[in-house]
Amino acid sequence: MTGAALGRLAGKVAVVTGAASGFGAGIARQFVVEGAKVVVADLNGEGAETVAGELGAAARGVRTDVSVDADVDALARAAIAFGGRVDILVNNAGVGQGPRALDAVGEAEFDRLFAVNAKSVYLTARHFVPAMKAAKSGAILNIASTGGVSPRPNLAWYNASKGWMIAATRAMAIELARYGVRVNAINPVAGDTPMLPTFMGEDSDEARARILTTIPLRRLSTPADIAAAAVFLCSDEASMITGVALEVDGGRCL
Repeated sequence: MTGAALGRLAGKVAVVTGAASGFGAGIARQFVVEGAKVVVADLNGEGAETVAGELGAAARGVRTDVSVDADVDALARAAIAFGGRVDILVNNAGVGQGPRALDAVGEAEFDRLFAVNAKSVYLTARHFVPAMKAAKSGAILNIASTGGVSPRPNLAWYNASKGWMIAATRAMAIELARYGVRVNAINPVAGDTPMLPTFMGEDSDEARARILTTIPLRRLSTPADIAAAAVFLCSDEASMITGVALEVDGGRCL
């Protein structure tokens, strides 16, 4: 395979949320390499435009607050205007939680966690699923977390929001299977992304070392790791896979 035209996602149109940085940007970039047209959506509109600009005519940046219905509606309309349809939806946008006791998290932070990490999946389903059902095809990928399977202490409500996403993935998969729409998730371990300091409470060699001791392969995940798994799950190679939450975690959940 030497060019985008021969890629595993050739001819596909994808929407990736939270794609101005981190895992989302890595997924968007690899999707274009694999032949897809990609709508790069992010609350950071300038960042979304920057990533899309790097990817050229195959990408379009759209500022989107995934917790707001009107924004997600506008995103769906922009995606159709750009690509004519949406074959792949990646719910990657998310927010983290600073390490603190579960009873010390304020209501506003709790609400924000579930608005971005959970409600967004509901909103994108409202605005993207009807067309996928009508087309009898589509792939939805939710970026969850190992925290939803094997929670770390002092991140209780973040863990819970990702556990919700894993349950939603399975529920969506069983309901949408008869329409030919597949729904899967990826559970990354802590990644070398801008969100990492939020979870650690600091970004220091000592804090990173503590996390690495919990990962048998002794490294953090990278955007390239998650993008490789995302390409597979969203490609026709995974046409028999639905309802799976794939751990890309270096063995942390073993």
